[in-house]
Amino acid sequence: QVQLVESGGGSVQSGGSLRLSCAASRNPYNTYCMAWFRQAPGKEREGAAFVRSDGVSSYAGAVKGRFTISEDKAKNSLYLQMDSLIPEDTAVYYCALKGPAQLWGGGSYYYTSCVAPIEEYDYRGQGTQVTVSS
Repeated sequence: QVQLVESGGGSVQSGGSLRLSCAASRNPYNTYCMAWFRQAPGKEREGAAFVRSDGVSSYAGAVKGRFTISEDKAKNSLYLQMDSLIPEDTAVYYCALKGPAQLWGGGSYYYTSCVAPIEEYDYRGQGTQVTVSS
């Protein structure tokens, strides 16, 4: 079993920054996707940022240019640097992992997209609260 534990959430004023961390007990995949999802009160869970094992990253439009996803493969850790925070970023943030991200088909290997609903991810953490006040 894989456990994901998020940390780094808290309360911050609008315009401030936070850095979220996610520690994985292990990573059973050679190729994989890791992601940060978030769920605001009364809203559906949405993907905020995604990174694939080959380094390709993707961001939701609402966070692009303000958030940066990164990972430390040696530590099995995922990070989310959040800058220029706004009240609309208030949510519970979850990290998630799925794999493999490289499949065989049509006579060659190809990478799959990491942009997917959290339900398609194999493992997810319990979440960390981020609150941004105006």
